[in-house]
Amino acid sequence: MKFFSTNNKEHVLTFREAVIQGLAPDKGLYFPKEIPVLSKEFYQMISSKTLPEIAFEVLYPFVKDDIPKLDFIEIVTDVFNFEIPLVNVNENIYSLELFHGPTCAFKDVGARFMSRCLGYFSKEKVTVLVATSGDTGSAVANGFYEVEGVDVVLLYPSKKISHIQEMQLTTLGKNITALEVEGVFDDCQDMVKAAFMNKELTKKMFLTSANSINIARWLPQSIYFHWAYAQLKDKSKDIVVCVPSGNFGNITAGMLAYKMGLPIHRFIAATNNNDIVPEYLKSGEFHPKKSVQTLANAMDVGNPSNFVRMLALFNNDYAIISQLVQGISKTDDQIKSTIKSCKDNTGYTLDPHGAVAYESLQDLIKENEQGIFLETAHPAKFGEVVEVCIAGKIDIPQRLADCMAKEKKSTVIGKDPKDLANYLLNRI
Repeated sequence: MKFFSTNNKEHVLTFREAVIQGLAPDKGLYFPKEIPVLSKEFYQMISSKTLPEIAFEVLYPFVKDDIPKLDFIEIVTDVFNFEIPLVNVNENIYSLELFHGPTCAFKDVGARFMSRCLGYFSKEKVTVLVATSGDTGSAVANGFYEVEGVDVVLLYPSKKISHIQEMQLTTLGKNITALEVEGVFDDCQDMVKAAFMNKELTKKMFLTSANSINIARWLPQSIYFHWAYAQLKDKSKDIVVCVPSGNFGNITAGMLAYKMGLPIHRFIAATNNNDIVPEYLKSGEFHPKKSVQTLANAMDVGNPSNFVRMLALFNNDYAIISQLVQGISKTDDQIKSTIKSCKDNTGYTLDPHGAVAYESLQDLIKENEQGIFLETAHPAKFGEVVEVCIAGKIDIPQRLADCMAKEKKSTVIGKDPKDLANYLLNRI
């Protein structure tokens, strides 16, 4: 299969080329030229399949020209080796728990898949640049840790991620470098994009990205939407999926699954105060703005990169998009009250991002629907917020506790793209 740039449909690459390049030269994101539709039999039999089996059938049409079948089976079996359970929270509302991977966040799926693909394809030294609002960085760092021939440089906004998130980013060392940027996530993202456009840099270094702008980070996120459906015992009701949304890679991956045939009735895009896409869904006008800091920090994005993929999925047809997707936003006060009320009423502990999605789903679910929301990170990653809300302690998974005992190592840099370029050039 071929992939085109969202800024120029004439610019076309193979999957291998798109993964290695990361971002198109015209700053567009790579997108599949065609979307395969899976058979009705696949969905009728999906509950009898394992997670790696589903991953293979969904993803292989996108990669088959570049990765032989047996090699790809090995990749997805390695990537999808942890649980992603669907947990009943309240009546007809379920939580898809995406935090059972190595770094306790949903981005383990995409980061592990991309690291395996890049390792399979790459024949020379690669520097992976990553902008993170929290969980992307740790997932990528873990996925690429000690991978031969790959250096990872993480950019995160100073004092705007949780303490555990920061320790996950800054304590690995070896081929993982953490840059603490004096700005917001959007500044980090702009710096990464500018680096790809810097000809002096790209002549001297082989750069790629592991943000969801990379096709190998984005595509595998569609798998757990299929897996959620596979785990549903009652498939007779309309299914609505609510996704806590920041850079919009997750929900567009769900919409890709929908286009492939997954019988989801509609989506809810739930955001914090950074409500750019919900406003678009109401008005049809997209107006990026400077992000604001919230308790759900991974969603603090003022100009979501993957919005262009949402448009590409539906040929920029606002009428279709606004019919399929409903937008809603929640404040910090609502996040805190939802964490408390959910714990009090159901016994289930939400993280701030899951709280945004759970409350939004409660607000918008209809009588004939069955709701699924994505719980994207373990609540222990936001213990300083969650423990106050629930007036109790959260057990910290051992894999998180281990990093807390290590020494933080980071370099503080400014938010000008030149600061990153100079740093990278000085490393050569």
